[in-house]
Amino acid sequence: MRVRLDYGKSGLYAELPDENLVGVLGLNSMPALPDPEQAIAAALADPIGTRPLAELARGRRDVCIVICDITRPVPNPVLLPPVLRILQEAGIGDERITILIATGTHRPNLGDELIALVGEEIAGRYRIVNHDCRDAGAHLDLGVSPNGVPVSLDSRYCSADLKLTIGLIEPHFMAGYSGGRKLVMPGIAGFESVQRWHCPRFLESPLATNGSVHGNPVHEESLAIARMAPPDLILDVTLDEGNRITGVFAGELEQAWLAGVEFASRQVRAVTPKAADIVVTTCAGYPLDATFYQAVKGMVGALPAVKPGGSIVIAAECSEGVGSADFARALEQTDDLEEFVRHISQPGVFIPEEWEVEELAKAVRHASIICVADGIPDETLSRCFVTPAASVEEGVRMALKAQGADATLLAIPRGPYVIPCVGAS
Repeated sequence: MRVRLDYGKSGLYAELPDENLVGVLGLNSMPALPDPEQAIAAALADPIGTRPLAELARGRRDVCIVICDITRPVPNPVLLPPVLRILQEAGIGDERITILIATGTHRPNLGDELIALVGEEIAGRYRIVNHDCRDAGAHLDLGVSPNGVPVSLDSRYCSADLKLTIGLIEPHFMAGYSGGRKLVMPGIAGFESVQRWHCPRFLESPLATNGSVHGNPVHEESLAIARMAPPDLILDVTLDEGNRITGVFAGELEQAWLAGVEFASRQVRAVTPKAADIVVTTCAGYPLDATFYQAVKGMVGALPAVKPGGSIVIAAECSEGVGSADFARALEQTDDLEEFVRHISQPGVFIPEEWEVEELAKAVRHASIICVADGIPDETLSRCFVTPAASVEEGVRMALKAQGADATLLAIPRGPYVIPCVGAS
């Protein structure tokens, strides 16, 4: 069977053996909104759990709007104009509006990426700045969270008279779902805050996984920290397989986000009777598959669908290579992933970008990983605890050799945007 996989900007097709293929898991069909602009305006006029944005904006001194970075396909050119229009009507001039890119620990978004992120008109008209987690002087110390995480957040956000966030609700391999509170924590948090939150104490919980909210310590800590400087209103959306808007959720930090999560969960959960011996998956294409760092999400997202000891074949372009210097260094200096996890689990031990290595360890612990990544040389991939393959077809042949000629195979073309649910009704 010929299956299209999300890969880079253009995708790729793979021929998967019919005799082994037992299913292709994708998003459940949800209709794209016929008039997204009208839906956004309606959500801002009647938000969940708070007053309309027009009322919230009245008399405010200045505004900080937090948006996702380039690794999330948020339709900011559609979402921002209705928000900016309301702010303008409330008498808030362009010079009093800051759009803050929630990079977390990621690199800044500059030049043409800004235009891709927000559109040419907004990029040329408004002050747009990148969060820099390592600039200690750019953060406000808010004390310590209930679980002992030191909290510092971008001072431009903290000092703003009106705080807004705009994001996307999709499965997240640690926090359950993205969007909402994650725009604040880790989006605009200081490096130490992120480091102390992305640690084994939270990540090793079995509830710290895709689609998990209740009891998920990563989500709960993120929400608790965001509540220390909460946005006055959030605006989140859900997307279909063509990245068209299927739902708009505006309002109070938790209430609006939970409404979006409830909607998203019906869209992203794909049922399969049994786990397979082999799963072919992706990291959902550009922009999410630009680095191996992000590709780990696709590996972890596939784990429920593959039997323990099985094989995962992941196609992720990795056009920007392995990822940050810290992540690459952590991989280069690690010979044993389990030893790495034991080391960072010790009190007081913190290694930059340790959390993504820890998540890679989860994947490798469960299955062997075969990786198709045009942007990374085979020699480098081999040092990343995966086996390189020149094509998906070659990767499947390698997996069949390991698992047996009659091994079962599942395909997940959109990777971590889909949550496999084994045996669910």
